[in-house]
Amino acid sequence: MVTLDNLTVSYRQHPALHHVNGQFAPGSLTAVMGPNGSGKSTLLKSIMALLPLSGGRVAVSTPRTRRAYLPQLAEIDRSFPIDVRDCVLLGCWPAVGAWGGVDAGLLARVTSALHSVGLEGFEHRPIGSLSSGQFQRVLFARVLVQDADLILLDEPFNAIDSKTTAALLTLIRQWHQQQRTVIAVLHDDLQVRQHFPQTLLLAREVVAWGDTAQVLTEPHLRQARTLAEAWDDAAEICNTDQRLTGKVAA
Repeated sequence: MVTLDNLTVSYRQHPALHHVNGQFAPGSLTAVMGPNGSGKSTLLKSIMALLPLSGGRVAVSTPRTRRAYLPQLAEIDRSFPIDVRDCVLLGCWPAVGAWGGVDAGLLARVTSALHSVGLEGFEHRPIGSLSSGQFQRVLFARVLVQDADLILLDEPFNAIDSKTTAALLTLIRQWHQQQRTVIAVLHDDLQVRQHFPQTLLLAREVVAWGDTAQVLTEPHLRQARTLAEAWDDAAEICNTDQRLTGKVAA
């Protein structure tokens, strides 16, 4: 589904991701873990072609209309005057475009999605009036409506309660059973061990990638911490010629 070939992404000419290679298989369920600043969010944005690449290549086998991306809650402006129903309807944008109409079928999909996340009756509430957990449920409902083959989740359980986390984990398991490819940035080791069969451990470069039990070992976690602590933002730029070669393939 997704192939990373020597992927390097830089901020201020220093790499946030450094020569990353590997593949996310179709239908896989993968957690992306690593210390703060290890490039986890950068990886998701690179797959969505939201950032310019400094080097290497990202190849995604599904079209952009079949990809869903849920950013961190902190990156979303909840003051925008929109209600829950319209926020979820935005998930239909890839299918209907700027000039498509909203018919009864789409409204039924929204109602079904809100029911799936436990928010039936919330259709006309402003998103600014919701708790963090309720708003995250709205965003998951939007992903449901989008019906994507590739789903990217950036810290989907950050600052939400355990009940909401359990409900959203159930949705993720359903997506996995439906053979959708799910990639999620997470921080909770126990949560990953219990629910995610594959893990990518990052520290700007790949520390380990594969079966979760084989990746989340103490030597690998120690190596990730060491790499993160040893990183020098003032170090010489690596292979600057690659800044001209990065591309995304759809």
